[in-house]
Amino acid sequence: MGGGEEEEAKVIRNKQVLARDYISGNPKESDIFPLIIHQAVLVKNLYLSCDPYMRGVKNPKPGRPQFFAPNSPIVGYGVCKVVDSRHPGFKTGDLVWGITAWEEYTLITDTSSLFKIDQTDVPLSYYTGILGMPGMTAYVGFYEIATPKTGDKVFISSAFGAVGQLAGQFAKLMGCYVVGSAGSKEKVEILKNKLGFDEAFNYKEEQDLDAALKRYFPEGIDIYFENVGGKMLDAVLLNMRLHGRIVVCGMISQYDLDQEDGVRNLMQLVPKRIRMQGFQVFDHYHLYQNFLDTVLPYIREGKITYVENISQGLDNGPAALVSLFSGLNLGKTLLLVAPQ
Repeated sequence: MGGGEEEEAKVIRNKQVLARDYISGNPKESDIFPLIIHQAVLVKNLYLSCDPYMRGVKNPKPGRPQFFAPNSPIVGYGVCKVVDSRHPGFKTGDLVWGITAWEEYTLITDTSSLFKIDQTDVPLSYYTGILGMPGMTAYVGFYEIATPKTGDKVFISSAFGAVGQLAGQFAKLMGCYVVGSAGSKEKVEILKNKLGFDEAFNYKEEQDLDAALKRYFPEGIDIYFENVGGKMLDAVLLNMRLHGRIVVCGMISQYDLDQEDGVRNLMQLVPKRIRMQGFQVFDHYHLYQNFLDTVLPYIREGKITYVENISQGLDNGPAALVSLFSGLNLGKTLLLVAPQ
């Protein structure tokens, strides 16, 4: 984008004239209006998050967010620096994280999910992951939805993802027995040797998922942190314990299917009194300060390890996003757009 304060000021002072709707016949002044935004925030994007739910679906299903639109920037979470603000809660120079666009500068008009970053003694990139939406997802799913107890047997699918690696470490810190599944030998070794999981297995090498789970959970599973769905969920249902809890965070195996897989073992919910609950993290953002109070000390004391996979520059954005679905990415995938 070129440099210099004069050029940046041109971006800041951008104005738009918008059509209210489609126009029939000759346009009238009432059909057109200047954009006046009283509480907008203009940000420079520093880091952009790559997440598995960011799919370009032509006909999105009801209730599923859409992050792609033809000829428009991709939308997702990011870490930004405020360049100009008309919002009383944000000032020029503030660091924030929240929903932004894959571009150098973004005018954010809906600031309801924009959070100011006050703690900068940890890597700024962490606010795309461990201290951002994925971290909140792991925190809410495990502590609020799963209602864990010390000694619980916990299984986490897609355990090496941005959410799974944290949920597993939360469980270990609480004194649970934790097993994760991942898609490569390398990821399995990191889960066990670096992230502290008791056991982990490569689901691609298992011909019988039910048998694999019985091998690692001979007494059954108390908490299943669900990230995959499909055959994995079916196998887990057979291995849940009485009064088990299934936390439905996502179902990555189903995202690309025109017809989602049927689950055959749901009857297990009844005799085992299993509670199965889905959630959306943005319903729980009021707990964000509680989350920081819990997680920041763990990070500073070295009790939580976090693995990141950082690509450089917007030009590498497509490759970074595609890598999520190849199984080659290690840890939280994100883009460094600009240095702070």
